[in-house]
Amino acid sequence: MADRVTVIGWDGSPLTDAARSALAAATLVAGAGHHLALPEVPPAAERIRLGSVDLAARRIAGHRGTAVVLADGDPGFFGVVRTLRAPRHGLEVEVVPAVSSVATAFARAGMPWDDAVVVVAHGRDLRRAVNVCRAHTKVAVLTSPGAGPAELALLLGPVHRTFVICEELGTAREQVTVLTSDKAADHAWRDPNVVIVLGGTGGGTPGAGWIAGRDPGPAAARGWALPAGAYGGTPGEGESTELRAAQLARLGPRVGDLVWDIGSGTGAAAVVAARFAAAVVAEDRDADACGRAISAARHHGVQLQVVHGTAPHVLEDLPEPDVVRVGGGGAPVVAACAERRPERIVAHAANRDDAEAVGRALAEGGYAVECALLQAVDLDTTAWTERERSVVFLLSGRRTHL
Repeated sequence: MADRVTVIGWDGSPLTDAARSALAAATLVAGAGHHLALPEVPPAAERIRLGSVDLAARRIAGHRGTAVVLADGDPGFFGVVRTLRAPRHGLEVEVVPAVSSVATAFARAGMPWDDAVVVVAHGRDLRRAVNVCRAHTKVAVLTSPGAGPAELALLLGPVHRTFVICEELGTAREQVTVLTSDKAADHAWRDPNVVIVLGGTGGGTPGAGWIAGRDPGPAAARGWALPAGAYGGTPGEGESTELRAAQLARLGPRVGDLVWDIGSGTGAAAVVAARFAAAVVAEDRDADACGRAISAARHHGVQLQVVHGTAPHVLEDLPEPDVVRVGGGGAPVVAACAERRPERIVAHAANRDDAEAVGRALAEGGYAVECALLQAVDLDTTAWTERERSVVFLLSGRRTHL
């Protein structure tokens, strides 16, 4: 095992005395091509071009001597330190940090970034990174080959954002470009780059914040099973507050998810899913309902993509969902949603025949089906008398591996 492993962050600035001292003593140096070309790298040191960090870590673990790993930005922030310290390698490291590429990108843009969400886009995670860009008004995306500005823009589709694209930060070829997302796919971009994605409604909380990332804000209503009136509408048949709460509990929307709310009605469920930081597409055939959903999203400071159309036909053009709530349309719409293979689907029915039809559509689509009969009774607590009663079948489907 290497006698000493030092990880040095590099942001284009002259190396610190600590970094120079570690490099001078190194018998093995790992880094990208531009790192290995630095004049401070000892000519006699073994050099490893850093492609796979796992492979480099194995080489370092087997090296007898002093090793240095050079990495762009802050190596402890979505960087190599995590891999090097993994138990499978058994390496203890010293870190000489530098300014992170995210901090540098926001500095170039002249913007604060304590209210930004930071994500990493790899090929396997690109869709989740795009969903975060749909759901938040300020996102920094650390890109990778094949998951860069053009790919982000293509997956965002009709959801328009402003891109601040920072290429090769800290080098002589550094370039910052500002353009709208619909133009980003028309260019070829150099790696590595950081993309700041801006736009949508709501914005950040004015003034100094208290937590990094998304601040819910002092005006955010507590609770996520609020009466329909809190969203500017009246519930549809059988759509009680209790039903909505049960549906959302079974869906479990979270950061990085894309939620479909088909037949969104008041937009109440869509808004709550967005408050959980998921990206949401709210669809309804009623133009007035779409308008109410837009107003509710603006009031609660969340992002919704609202689509006016009739399911199941309109579903063909929507991006891939993680979970789906079907608020209307019955078994045919449920079957169409099942064809897109989301993890979870929830729906409801007013009678047993409709419930059985929805259950069959889920089962035939490859979902394990659960059904519960929910009864909610709204009481007037001044006289403890019944004001309204709702009875509905709640169906949920969990995707199987078949």
